[in-house]
Amino acid sequence: MTEKYRNQEFINKVTKRIDEIRAQKGIVQEDIVDRTGFTLKQIWIMLNGKSNFTISNLEALANALEVHPKELLDFDFDISKNPPTRKERKGK
Repeated sequence: MTEKYRNQEFINKVTKRIDEIRAQKGIVQEDIVDRTGFTLKQIWIMLNGKSNFTISNLEALANALEVHPKELLDFDFDISKNPPTRKERKGK
């Protein structure tokens, strides 16, 4: 059985960005509950980096914060070097 992929550093960057936007807009967790239908516990789990939340959750949070989802991902991110693609390997 394989482990689920989880990049805690990336999750922390997203949640930090959400907190920055919340603070700028004066939006509290209870407002997000009202705007998303999530429970306060679900919001707490997501915003404290305890959840590898879904794309749908990200979209709901963006709507609750009244921002485009790309705003939640607006932070520095190092792109890893990957091995060559299968097509590249076959062409050599």
